[in-house]
Amino acid sequence: MRALICQAYAPLDALKVGELPEPVPAAGELSIRVEAAGINFYDTLIVQGKYQVKPALPFSPGGEVAGTVVAVGEGVSHVRPGDRVCAFTSYGGYAEVCRARAAQTWPLPDAVDFRAAAAGLVTYGTAWFGLHDRARIRAGDTVLVLGAAGGVGLAAVQIAKAAGARVIAAAGSAERLALCRAHGADVLIDYTTTDLKDAVKAATGGNGADIAVDVVGGPYTEAALRATAWRGRVLVIGFAAGEIPRIPANLLLLKGCELSGVFWDELMRREPAEAARQVADVLAHFADGRLQPPVTAACGLEGAVDAMRSLAARKVAGKLIVLPQAGQGDDRS
Repeated sequence: MRALICQAYAPLDALKVGELPEPVPAAGELSIRVEAAGINFYDTLIVQGKYQVKPALPFSPGGEVAGTVVAVGEGVSHVRPGDRVCAFTSYGGYAEVCRARAAQTWPLPDAVDFRAAAAGLVTYGTAWFGLHDRARIRAGDTVLVLGAAGGVGLAAVQIAKAAGARVIAAAGSAERLALCRAHGADVLIDYTTTDLKDAVKAATGGNGADIAVDVVGGPYTEAALRATAWRGRVLVIGFAAGEIPRIPANLLLLKGCELSGVFWDELMRREPAEAARQVADVLAHFADGRLQPPVTAACGLEGAVDAMRSLAARKVAGKLIVLPQAGQGDDRS
């Protein structure tokens, strides 16, 4: 089968399209014909050996897929060959066929197309876990979203609005903020030209945000924490700025607030039944249109490296997906 192959942990330019053996599912696994696969920031890290998961070489990146079941291994009964599914695979998705764990594969409603599922499973699953589980979002909350034009950021904007919250979107350009507005954000802050804490305080009458969603890290984490209300909840999801921040613990004490890590991978591993419940909620919202994953562009395997490079450079608003079944030279956007 054709796949984007990582032969050694190295920069993105070392990835090449080639042939890998089609995977055969073991007990508790299944194989999926991949119709669409999402591109996420961790995909750019895993091929360089900078992610928590380090697959045996060679492998294909791509941890978020949607397609049809090809074969199932022993003990797999909730799906069967021919079923439409989406899955979190950690890696292997930028290929015509990938292998997935049954516990991390979920039936896909007919009303949800493959592209939407591949664009939204990880980002919306992560944002849902953060907002509904860790932060216990309520109607009327004010939610600050950092990196709001990215995949998880836009998911958080939509999920918060669907829950009845007021959303403050923070991003790095007028173009990105316009995208946030289109997806429901109520207040827009360009944190490259405006003091984040002061702007949030001004937008909330001095009270601060009830929930802060942080996928950026770096210097913005402390600013978001300082802009949090009494009994606020700060969600640490990622460090797109590259720097892991040091948090002044006295701010947690003074604000009576919570700082929570949001690691969706571990939820699936440790609490599969709860993860499945949350994924079902997300997919139901996709099916009825309450949540609409944005696909900024789609490409074939030959365009995947360029797409990953753009994401790593933070030049992407919305979500990019790979279409492994597209023929060579058939990249699409």
